[in-house]
Amino acid sequence: MHKKFDFIRLYIQQFFVKGNERSIKAKKNIVASFILQAVSIVVGLLYVPLLIDYLGSEEYGIWLTLSSVIGWFSFFDLGLGNGLKNRLVEALAKNDIELAKEYVSTTYAILALVFAGVLLLFFCINPFLDWAKILNTTSVEVGKLTILAQVVFTFFILRFIFQLVGIIYSAHQMPAVANATGPIGNIICLLIIFILLKTSEGSLLVLGFVLSAVPVLVLIIFSFIAFGKRYKKLRPSFKNIKFKHSPHLFSLGVKFFISQIAALILFSTSNIIIAQLLNPNKVTQYNIAFKYFSISFMVITIVLNPIWAAVTDAYARNDYNWLKSTLKKLNKCAIVFIAIAAIQLAFSDFAYDLWIGSKVKIPFALSLAMFFDIAWSSFSAPYSSFINGFGKLKLGLCIVWFRLLIFVPTAIYLTKILGVSGIVWASLIGKIFTIIGVIQVNKIINKKAYGIWNK
Repeated sequence: MHKKFDFIRLYIQQFFVKGNERSIKAKKNIVASFILQAVSIVVGLLYVPLLIDYLGSEEYGIWLTLSSVIGWFSFFDLGLGNGLKNRLVEALAKNDIELAKEYVSTTYAILALVFAGVLLLFFCINPFLDWAKILNTTSVEVGKLTILAQVVFTFFILRFIFQLVGIIYSAHQMPAVANATGPIGNIICLLIIFILLKTSEGSLLVLGFVLSAVPVLVLIIFSFIAFGKRYKKLRPSFKNIKFKHSPHLFSLGVKFFISQIAALILFSTSNIIIAQLLNPNKVTQYNIAFKYFSISFMVITIVLNPIWAAVTDAYARNDYNWLKSTLKKLNKCAIVFIAIAAIQLAFSDFAYDLWIGSKVKIPFALSLAMFFDIAWSSFSAPYSSFINGFGKLKLGLCIVWFRLLIFVPTAIYLTKILGVSGIVWASLIGKIFTIIGVIQVNKIINKKAYGIWNK
């Protein structure tokens, strides 16, 4: 027995030291991210019933819909965060620290200027917005909804600026550290909400302040730690702001920007369509099913987190053997995660009862649609990560525009016919066309990509 434990210990030690530096970093961050994601999953599962108890099903649906509406403004970053990640990795691969620092400083400056303007614009138009009509509710006073929107949006803007610190960690192939901000913030929020549940009546305004302010505070602390110690050499400064780099950052960032708009529309619009065509309670159903089936997809996301920057680094160094080997391993992982999603489907009714009890009933038709949607996402996710790492987004943008063109009318039509599950089938119909990305990645890693396949 002692020898068996020694063998296991030796195998684990070799696992973390075997391979090139890029692969070793990826392995360590994947394991660390698994631990963090396990915490996130547990907290997320506790979150839903706790928030429903605190607010009730309808007000919880209102909160989800408001979050989706506010999330629309995230496209104002113009993809600069992801653009910075690729450019920063390229600069670090060439050991050009001065250029890397200029990229970081310039990106912070641009985002601060852009979002200051966006916040000022929102302050001007918010008093004239009828949030009760937008959220399709009469259970909360219009004045309170207006104040809530102002609070949530302000912290949303601040979070978008300070979360750039995560890009710094990710560019160094350390996404686990960047991802730690989420679980830490969620745990703090969970504790505060638990205390509020025991000591006060449910308040949508108080909840909005807590869930918005805490993540910002965590990001600010992480920023001071990152730029004060480990990445002091990349600390943003006024003298390193070089707007001449803007075109270089924007050229790639705008492509990510359009992709982000697609993701925003495909998810945020889903909540809005359901709320308008059905009711806020159906938004709650949709999000509970989404959270449940997203567990398996979260796991593959953990595996892919360090891959983006690693792919950029490998591509910059022409390490095609590593790219091919890594893609094969990721495809095997995808099969495992699809199997996990199938098990989730088989036990979905039992899981819902155990998780939220009789508070909200989830139709099996919705669970079935979610399974197929998550299964396809798991299959295509490794290829999307590779395309992002390559920065070859032009063909993908064509697919995005097509998906945007068909999603909303398809979603409205299918939701009217099938109910809440219709929105998921509409999403899946658009996702099928991402098969073109699979072809593109194989062409690139086999050095057969020409024309639009290599742009």
